[in-house]
Amino acid sequence: MNTERAYVVGLTGGVAAGKTAVAQHFEALGVPVHDADVAARVVVEPGSEGLAAIVEAFGTGVLDAQERLDRAAMRRRVFTDAAAKRQLEAIIHPRVREWLRQRALAETEPYCLLAIPLLVENIAHYRWLDRILLVDVPEAVQLERLMARDGIDRALAERMLGQQATRAERLALADDVIDNSSSEAALEGHVQALHRRYLALAADR
Repeated sequence: MNTERAYVVGLTGGVAAGKTAVAQHFEALGVPVHDADVAARVVVEPGSEGLAAIVEAFGTGVLDAQERLDRAAMRRRVFTDAAAKRQLEAIIHPRVREWLRQRALAETEPYCLLAIPLLVENIAHYRWLDRILLVDVPEAVQLERLMARDGIDRALAERMLGQQATRAERLALADDVIDNSSSEAALEGHVQALHRRYLALAADR
């Protein structure tokens, strides 16, 4: 492994577990955070190879009046069509992974975080990460937060959780776990402790 690059920590967690809050605490400490959700938007911007590939696969009907990807139209297109969904993912996901990898390789700080919601589901493509940090909450807490955040009922929230890796699968893969079921002060303390640990790990490589 190239020890001249930054130490790279993959940040993940189930939906509504609090990944964004954790990322913000690390950023407040000066740690670069590169987000897969941001990458997914960047790689399909107008003029990009990603958007051109989507138009070639699905036609111009997935573009809005500004020639940008019409995400609502795209979601409708793939919602009930599993083959179309796989085709879209085959265009976007490799480009997201490359975007994240290039950002990590370009880092000059001792370490950086890559925020990847579906890291466990796609771990085969991320074996190059140095460490995995999981933001974890009990499933009951996750359900309540998801319903409150998205204004949805329990049945839909349960279906959304069911589409992701299980809590047990995430815990089995994690090197570090932040329990985000208590206070904001506790969360900040967890992040500060991990920050010190990651700086030490980066220095000792």
